Amino acid sequence: MVALTFSHIGITVPDLEKAVEFYSKAFDLYVLMPPTEIFHDESAIGEMCDDVFGEGWGSFRIAHLSMGDGVGIELFEFPKTIEEDRPFEYWRKGLFHFCVQDTDLEGRIKIIEELGGRQRMKQVRKYYPGQKPYRMVYMEDPFGNVFELYSHSYELTYSAGAYD
Repeated sequence: MVALTFSHIGITVPDLEKAVEFYSKAFDLYVLMPPTEIFHDESAIGEMCDDVFGEGWGSFRIAHLSMGDGVGIELFEFPKTIEEDRPFEYWRKGLFHFCVQDTDLEGRIKIIEELGGRQRMKQVRKYYPGQKPYRMVYMEDPFGNVFELYSHSYELTYSAGAYD
């Protein structure tokens, strides 16, 4: 068997236009499909949504963005999505964070903060201090969704035992 490749991640947000602006500019993403409303109907997407959301979901808005390597970010806004400040409950089951890579973490942090995101950590952390230039930092989008920035690939960072 061959290792699978990552296709996309779906993120629910309370303001789709603001999210498209944030993610397209913060991560230099391509907007493949701008905000579009999807309605319950007999189409293939309508039936798929019945399977996923259950009967009576009504409608939602969606946008598709793509990273430089073709991995997608799907942004969703549902009529019942609420803008709320929730505690960061990392111990609960479910998605904890996602990670993107940029060799210029400090430059990327500045862009993210200018767009309304924030740095969760006091400083950028180094893996292998004094030995290798691998760095990381946890961030939040303007809606409180947590993500991580790495300076180097996942394989490079962990193949040499980052916790030794």
